[in-house]
Amino acid sequence: MKPHVDEVVRRVKTARTLLRPVLCSNLPRRTKLGIYKTYIRSRLTYAAPAWYAMTAETHKKRLRAQENAALRTIVNAPRFVRNIDIQRGLKWQSLDTFISQLSSKMFERADHSRHLHLQGIAPLHARPPDNRRQRQLPRTLVPVAAGDEEDRSSQTEPANP
Repeated sequence: MKPHVDEVVRRVKTARTLLRPVLCSNLPRRTKLGIYKTYIRSRLTYAAPAWYAMTAETHKKRLRAQENAALRTIVNAPRFVRNIDIQRGLKWQSLDTFISQLSSKMFERADHSRHLHLQGIAPLHARPPDNRRQRQLPRTLVPVAAGDEEDRSSQTEPANP
């Protein structure tokens, strides 16, 4: 996923550079956040339910850094202000939470679609135990409620012998 993340980061940096005069302006904060959502976050999260779970943590940090840099510009916060404080002050959900919600909605729509080819588009599979690093699947972004764990375990397919 490194080439994809590199391209996303490049596009987001370009958008941030072009929008910097607007994001630093005296526009209302709500307007600047709307501009951010439209031009920057949409680039960060385009098709994210399909690829974000398979991305290494180091690349996820690069994506989070782009979001934090844009939010810092919007609120004109100095470097010593923590990113979590900026997000809390804006009542802003993190990139991970936002993508998790996108994934939940996407898989929910697909699973309840009238089109059979969309139902179960990313099924839950039992992963065979091995010593290698377990690679995540897109469905792993969907948060599991306490009562849903039994449902998920019954949906998993047994590993091929």
